[in-house]
Amino acid sequence: MSWEQCIRVLGGWTGYEPGTVEVREADGQGPREVWIALDRRSSRYRCSGCGKLRPRYHDAEEREIRDLPILGVPVRLFLWRFRVACPTCGPRLEALEWLEPRSRVTRRMAEDVARLCRVLPIKHVAERCGLDWHTVKAIDKAWMLRTLPPLDMTGVTRLIMDEIAIHKGHRYATLIVDADTRKVLWVGKGRGREAVRPFFEAIGGEGRKGIRAVAMDMHAPFEVEVRAQCPGAEIVYDLFHVVMKYGREVIDRVRVDEANRLRKDKAARKLVKGSKWLLLANRENLAGQTQRVRLKELLEANQALMTVYLLRDDLKRLWGYTREGWARRAWEDWLARAMESGLTPLKTFARNLTKRIDGILAQCRWKLNTSILEGINNKAKVIKRMAYGFRDDDYFALKIRSAFPGNAR
Repeated sequence: MSWEQCIRVLGGWTGYEPGTVEVREADGQGPREVWIALDRRSSRYRCSGCGKLRPRYHDAEEREIRDLPILGVPVRLFLWRFRVACPTCGPRLEALEWLEPRSRVTRRMAEDVARLCRVLPIKHVAERCGLDWHTVKAIDKAWMLRTLPPLDMTGVTRLIMDEIAIHKGHRYATLIVDADTRKVLWVGKGRGREAVRPFFEAIGGEGRKGIRAVAMDMHAPFEVEVRAQCPGAEIVYDLFHVVMKYGREVIDRVRVDEANRLRKDKAARKLVKGSKWLLLANRENLAGQTQRVRLKELLEANQALMTVYLLRDDLKRLWGYTREGWARRAWEDWLARAMESGLTPLKTFARNLTKRIDGILAQCRWKLNTSILEGINNKAKVIKRMAYGFRDDDYFALKIRSAFPGNAR
């Protein structure tokens, strides 16, 4: 089989056949390239509007198109691109199954570029394929827009909602995930009500009625919007975020107050002041026996820190109950101890949490948490690092959706 015959068999350029085939050196000194001039063989042109074959064309323009390499050698195609003289649609670009309208790369090369972009940074894909960085990004974005399925809420009853950081300077995106399949359903800009409202508008009335529970942190805008859009859904507060809020507003505040109180006792003040991460860390995550001994000595020496530390562990136990009655009795006992502690930060936190206790007790019925989003958040950070950051928020959202298509129900 001759070289030209191999090209004809492997090409698959419907409507065209290879004419002259040359192997050239780019700019006379660069790497070798295969230049293929494609000749028109068909006298009928398919209209991209109505899809019908037409016998005439309106005009033609010469194009240079990139195709997949042949045995590692880059390929450039040279052809005339026709506009069909369609009596129904008017002048329309000819529809070709192997080439998208106005594209400068073949469909199969675009698919290959998009596949590489799933595992490699754009910069590396551009270098490998001999394309411009912006061209690779545009190909990848267009491919995801074309191939990602539309929002489908069939069978979705439980949602997880949380925000992730996408840029420095407190710029966030809000993720909404199907709790059962772990599919990312929505990526919204920001973390306010306006970030999630388009999602609820997109799923329509029936989709909103199907939502039974939504797990989230105690971020007020999320809760307000969910209650407005899905009045039949229960709010479920995530353990991690509640405990983190307790650590920030109670343990750390009491630690600072105790350090100020011990201002005249330098040794005791130094011990308390340097114990922030020791107190905030989970006991099982302490590094070695040394830290465990330090924590024990600290708690034995300071009653206030002992109180808030133990009450944190008791607060976490609320998420272990499966019966709401038991959980409510445990909460009432915890609340009484908190209010009797005499510690202002603890009492303030307890009063505020009382207003939202239903979201904690809902955990008995819906075993939901946002831990799934921690894995998604980590993968999003990897995607950001691969791209050296994202200036195009819409593209970043597509990358996240593409990376988490979900599991089968």
